[in-house]
Amino acid sequence: MSDAAQATHEIAVPDEEMLKRHLAAEATVKSFKYEKPTGGKSAKGRVNLGKSDIVRGVVQIVKKNGGENNLHYHTNAASFWMVLKGRVRFYGPGDVLIGEFGPHEGTMTPRYSRYWFENVGDEDLEILQVGAYADSGTDSSGRTDSSPQRYQIHTSDRYEGVISKD
Repeated sequence: MSDAAQATHEIAVPDEEMLKRHLAAEATVKSFKYEKPTGGKSAKGRVNLGKSDIVRGVVQIVKKNGGENNLHYHTNAASFWMVLKGRVRFYGPGDVLIGEFGPHEGTMTPRYSRYWFENVGDEDLEILQVGAYADSGTDSSGRTDSSPQRYQIHTSDRYEGVISKD
């Protein structure tokens, strides 16, 4: 920032209430490291990386032929999806193609948008899902099925990421 810009830019000085909020939030900062788990028995797995009141980070692992989901939507969460490894195809209602994505590509699914996806690569799909929650008072994304489940989501392997408080 130039000297002129710095001179006109005001620095926020927190009042006592804001300082309490800063300190409470800063006490919960966490670091994580993702490692693909071994030994999963299910066609799908989830590694929870961390969460706050309004954001959740998960890596979903979808094995070839068996972990695809069904058309559904979320009433309480919008999601940012990015492929870490493998290939995925996202579809909307009527199996209309939203897009096919490889590593470092993805899509965003707003609340109430209907979608489903499948692994279309030759290896396990590892896909990062970052969910933004509208109602911070619940852990539920408000998942609502629009068609029968192809894969029973409650049977997926669940893991915790390596989380450390630094």
